[in-house]
Amino acid sequence: MTTEWLGTVRTDIPARLDRMPWAGFHWKVVLGLGTVWILDGLEVTIVGAVASRMTERGSGIAVNTADIGTAAAIYVAGACIGALLFGQLTDRLGRKKMFMVTLGLYMVATVATAFAVQPWHLFLMRFLTGMGIGGEYAAINSAIDELIPARNRGQVDLAINGSYWVGATIGSVAALALLSPLFSPSLGWRLAFAIGGVIGFAIMVTRRHLPESPRWLFIHGHAEEAERIVNRIEAEVRAETGQELPPPGSAITVRQRKAIPFREITRVAMERYPRRMILGLALFVGQAFLYNAVTFDLGTLLNGFFGVTSGNVPYFMAVFALGNFLGPLVMGRWFDTVGRIPMIAGTYLVSAALTALIAVLLMNKALTTGSFMTLIALTFFVASAGASSAYLTVSEVFPMETRALAIALFFAIGTAIGGVTGPALFGQFIHSGNVSLVAIGFFIGAAAMAIGGIAELLFGVRAEQQSLENIARPLTAEEEEMEPAERESLLRAEHEHGLSMESRREAAERRERARLRSKRRRTLESAGARRFRPGPGTRLYSPGAIGTSGTASRHAAIAEEALDREIDEVAHALEHHGPADRDTLAERVHGRTWGPGRFRAALRQAVREGRAQESSPGRYNQPEK
Repeated sequence: MTTEWLGTVRTDIPARLDRMPWAGFHWKVVLGLGTVWILDGLEVTIVGAVASRMTERGSGIAVNTADIGTAAAIYVAGACIGALLFGQLTDRLGRKKMFMVTLGLYMVATVATAFAVQPWHLFLMRFLTGMGIGGEYAAINSAIDELIPARNRGQVDLAINGSYWVGATIGSVAALALLSPLFSPSLGWRLAFAIGGVIGFAIMVTRRHLPESPRWLFIHGHAEEAERIVNRIEAEVRAETGQELPPPGSAITVRQRKAIPFREITRVAMERYPRRMILGLALFVGQAFLYNAVTFDLGTLLNGFFGVTSGNVPYFMAVFALGNFLGPLVMGRWFDTVGRIPMIAGTYLVSAALTALIAVLLMNKALTTGSFMTLIALTFFVASAGASSAYLTVSEVFPMETRALAIALFFAIGTAIGGVTGPALFGQFIHSGNVSLVAIGFFIGAAAMAIGGIAELLFGVRAEQQSLENIARPLTAEEEEMEPAERESLLRAEHEHGLSMESRREAAERRERARLRSKRRRTLESAGARRFRPGPGTRLYSPGAIGTSGTASRHAAIAEEALDREIDEVAHALEHHGPADRDTLAERVHGRTWGPGRFRAALRQAVREGRAQESSPGRYNQPEK
């Protein structure tokens, strides 16, 4: 099969979507689509937490620790196949069709797991559950990036990616309650699996009201339907905010297509970017082996070698989840300030060293339960940020048209090698009861992570603060030169939107101010000790973030111009209406429609630039000239 081109179209739909104020529609997108990471965190953690109870006498299912490792490997294999299958179908049939189908598959399979009485039933349902989760990644990431306004995309991605560990925490707490003496050994673990189905049903209700991605529609030859959807969203936002929408930015030219097959992605990767292909595989295999092996088998490891009862395992899983959440939160900004290569290589190599240390101490029987969990939490505090950089790297270093499917392809291959073998191998080692074999498993995990770190040092790409198009030129890039008739038509459209020469001059000045502000910020963030300051940078990473496309960097200039407009509104409100407290000022400028946290950010920046002054705590006025 070859790529089928449908023609060339020039459209302003992306600009219209990106310039919208934040409204209820966007909250529906976040709740309906972004919560998929909660499901993944819930699934991975809850299995690790209830695994030891399933192996006990009276659990109602005849499985041992080796079977638990096998079930985990089968789940990951299902996720790989689901990503490949539904990744193709998402590109061919649309985002909405697939994110409804994949969620439905997940719901049915995870609830059916609760009724398993034989190992084969458990294995089959875990495979289907994994397919649903893998398919979710392919459908959801593309839909989120295509529906959220550019100026809010970075913050929304941060919150959504971090919710993976919210799911992990829910799984740990839920398992703690369900594995208590209140429930029989054969009931508690079954209810734990049913929780995923309940959450999935609530998400399904929200998703029913979401539209197909207009970007997908016009790229795939359905421009008229895309226009109708965007018109409907705009009308809904106008009615909610009571404001007219600002004029959209410039239109773009794209070559419409039906689909790009996986073999085309592989050909592009092999011919144009062979070093990047090796890099992607090394990063994916390393993190997939270590993460899946330890996460899925941590409960049986604690139970079998440290005497932790099944009812207490969730406490330790909660500590594990907390370490994973804090790692990206603290180190996230350094990937954009210190740089990709030192941070990716560093997190991989440091986590490899810590994993090897665990192996040595295990082999010498020098670990207590407390010291073991301390080292595990520290290791994955570092590994959590590093593991996600595999997804980030692949999303950045390949052309735009192949990005989503490239992630599915590399995820499937890398995870099939590392993510399937890791849990299965660890499960067998734990079942043997031989601590030396378990130590060997940790040594293998350390080696896999070290190979990823070395590959980053040899083949890494300095992608920090670079536009995606500069890192990898799009395959379908069209020249931006317009014919005279098209330019004249565009100018007429601008005048119809009320853009006078003066307005265009103001827009040019705003772009220049935004450029200078962005330059100052980058200089400050990369200078001296500031670059090591904890907290999220322009991105936050999560092991659940399969498919993150890094579109925030592509729209950095648009976001800076939006910030400049917001600063203007704050300054003008203080000038024309006088001093006000924060809440009153937010009401005057309709700050609620800017998106979560944007009013506070604009107000802080206005104070820094001397366009507003905090006269007393929480109260602001116009500075004296």
